[in-house]
Amino acid sequence: MQNQSSAPAPARSVALQPATARPAAIATWLFVVAAMIVMIVMVGGITRLTESGLSITEWKPVSGVLPPLNQAQWQAEFDNYKRIPEYAQINSGMTLDGFKAIFFWEYVHRLLARLIGSVFALPLIWFAVRRQIPRGYGARLTAILALGGLQGVIGWWMVSSGLSVRTDVSHIRLAVHLITALVTLAGTVWTALDLRALARDPGARPAGLRPIAVLALGLLFVQILLGAFTAGLDAGYAFSSWPLMGDAMFPAGGWHAGWSATRNAIDNPIVVQFLHRWVAFAAAAGLVWLALRANAAGGKGAGHAIMTLVALQILLGIATLMTGVAIHVAVAHQVNAALLLIATTWAAHVVGRKSLVVS
Repeated sequence: MQNQSSAPAPARSVALQPATARPAAIATWLFVVAAMIVMIVMVGGITRLTESGLSITEWKPVSGVLPPLNQAQWQAEFDNYKRIPEYAQINSGMTLDGFKAIFFWEYVHRLLARLIGSVFALPLIWFAVRRQIPRGYGARLTAILALGGLQGVIGWWMVSSGLSVRTDVSHIRLAVHLITALVTLAGTVWTALDLRALARDPGARPAGLRPIAVLALGLLFVQILLGAFTAGLDAGYAFSSWPLMGDAMFPAGGWHAGWSATRNAIDNPIVVQFLHRWVAFAAAAGLVWLALRANAAGGKGAGHAIMTLVALQILLGIATLMTGVAIHVAVAHQVNAALLLIATTWAAHVVGRKSLVVS
C-alpha cells in the first residue's frame, strides 16, 4: 500500500498560468498608473482650491482634448462660462485673461484624466491580445478600467451640479468623485502587489483582506469622506484655530437644531469640520494598529510608511486650518492622503499575504 506521504502534491497555480504571462511587467505598468492617479488627485485639489472646476461648462470626451486655439474660440468658452451662476454672482468682473487662468487647471485635470484612461486601456488591450495577463486577473483589470470610465461620468455629474442654480458643485458629488478615484487607486495598487508576488513565486495566491485591514481602510475612507465634505462646504474656513474652534471644543450655536444628526454631519460646515478634526485620531489609531501588524508580518517598510504619513497628515491638517487653507498646504494635505492610502493598501496586503502563509 502506497504511503500517503509519498502521494504527489497537488498541482500549484504555476501549472495553470499561460507560458506567455508577464505578471512583473503588468505590475510595473499598474504602479505607473497609480502614480498618475496620485497626480490627478493633486491637480484635482488645485482645481478645487482655485475655484476652477466650473470653467468648462460642456463635456466633450473626444473633441474636448483640444483647448481653444484662437481668440474666437476663447471668447466662445468665456461666453459659455458667463451663462452660469458662478460668473453672475461671484466673478462678474472677470476678464478673459482671468478666465484663462481658471480654465487652465480644469483643462489640465480633464486632459490628465484622458491620459490615464489611455495609459490604462491601451496596454491592457496589448497584454490581453498577447495573452500576457495571468489567469484570474483579466476580470479584475477590466473592473479597474470600468471604474476609471465611471469616474469620468461622475466627474461630469459633479460639475453639472454647479451649472444651473448653485455657484459651486455639490459637496456630496465631490466626495463621490474623490472616493471613486481613491478606490480605483487602492484597487490598482493591490492588484499590482498581487502580480508582483506572482512574478516572484508562480504559485502565489492573491492576498486576502484581513479584518484589521478592513477596519483601518474603513476608518481612513471615512476620514477622507469627511475631508471631501470639508472641502466642498468650505468648512476649513469656518475656524482656523487649533485645538479649539474659536474658544471652545465645539462652538456655541454650531449645531443646527432644526436638522437631523445625519444632516448636520453632512451639510453643516461647523459639524463637518469638528468631525474631520477628531475622527482623524480614530483613523490614526486604526492605521497604527495595522502598521504594527504589518511590521510583525515582515512588512516593516509598509509599517514605517504608515507611521510617517499618519504623523505628517495630522500636521498638514492642522497647518491647513491655521494657515486659513493656504493652497500649497491644502494640496499637500490631499496628496499625502493619497500616499497614506497607498501605504495602508501595502500594509493590508502584507498582512493578507502573511495570513496565506500561516493558513
